[in-house]
Amino acid sequence: MKILVIGSGAREHAIVHSFAQESVATGAEAHELHAAPGNPGIGELATLHAVSAVDGEAVAALAVELGADLVVIGPEAPLVAGVADAVRAAGIDCFGPSAEAAALEGSKAFAKDVMAAASVPTALAHVCTDIDQVADALDAFGAPYVVKDDGLAAGKGVVVTDDRQEALEHAQACFATPRPGAGDPVVVIEEYLDGPEVSLFCLSDGTSVVPLAPAQDFKRAFDGDAGPNTGGMGAYSPLPWAPAGLTEEVVTRVAQPTIDEMARRGTPFAGVLYVGLALTSRGTRVVEFNARFGDPETQVVLSRLVTPLSAVLRAAARGELADFPRLRWSDDAAVTVVVAANGYPAAVRSGDAITGVSEAESLEGVHVLHAGTVLDDEDVLRSAGGRVLSVVARGQDLQEARRRVYAGVDKIVLPGSHHRTDIAEKAAREQR
Repeated sequence: MKILVIGSGAREHAIVHSFAQESVATGAEAHELHAAPGNPGIGELATLHAVSAVDGEAVAALAVELGADLVVIGPEAPLVAGVADAVRAAGIDCFGPSAEAAALEGSKAFAKDVMAAASVPTALAHVCTDIDQVADALDAFGAPYVVKDDGLAAGKGVVVTDDRQEALEHAQACFATPRPGAGDPVVVIEEYLDGPEVSLFCLSDGTSVVPLAPAQDFKRAFDGDAGPNTGGMGAYSPLPWAPAGLTEEVVTRVAQPTIDEMARRGTPFAGVLYVGLALTSRGTRVVEFNARFGDPETQVVLSRLVTPLSAVLRAAARGELADFPRLRWSDDAAVTVVVAANGYPAAVRSGDAITGVSEAESLEGVHVLHAGTVLDDEDVLRSAGGRVLSVVARGQDLQEARRRVYAGVDKIVLPGSHHRTDIAEKAAREQR
């Protein structure tokens, strides 16, 4: 197939990497891969095009020019901007929800409304339009306080804190941040959900649901879940401690009812429904919905998928998931560790030279995915974002995958960078 992937992060690199590996694994003819705008790592596997990911007309025109068989939209911003709508209007199969359906991520208040209509178990919440309402909601729920920006915030719009003043200040910052085309700012205050969190990606064609393997990510910046929230500092899969039947429960109680409710509203959801879960003392609860693959969980989930990713995404784009064969998975474990730039997630320093990527990839079971990287005029790889690289490793169990991934991280040289050293540590220890 000719496949065009939209986006420039490690998630998109993971998707392109999976497409490229299909011919290696099966001996089938290689796909013709394209990406817009992509990054230097993606550029080693696909032809890059200098097209804005959020420009629907330009993306659709590029897809037509290429004669693309499938367009896969990675990030949330293009989905909310309606890029998938533009591609479908051009008559090309597209994996990713419409702008209306992507409101499940674009507005947390909308997502709460859908969950309520679909009887999906989730945290109690107050939708607030001013700081006085926020203060009342914080006092109603008590600490720990959970404060969420209603709109897109690149994975960093949530604060969980015991400090009431910090919660108020985050809400005030959300109110003060303009969201073009989103109307008046809204803040969502939720009850705190105890228990471990799990991420489950559910593919949908608007009617049927096919779950992928669950994963767990690590949001806090530093070891021991210390420091501020980030877009994610690492992840692992599978989850040896997860309750039996968790995936089936989530499909039955969460994903399918949500897809059914979206269809009932006349806005069918075709793409990835990212279900963020908390396994609380009162049962499984939804923390959030996203409308795309999550980063960094995608890096580990796709590395374990044996079924060709291109086939299942095309089936979802064409409304053919009901008849798609059961997905096949490797028994291996996978771990990813994010190498972050100096200062992340606050003031990030860019422009530092990066070395050691090829040395890391020479290790058994290891590959490296680019996120915030650029090539300078002399083809030197440099940092250009907060989360710079995702080092991914597979092993026969979590212990081996951890050993391999950290051996890979040790090969990477990025001045001032930092990473967590405890990704999957507890799960690997308990697996012994």
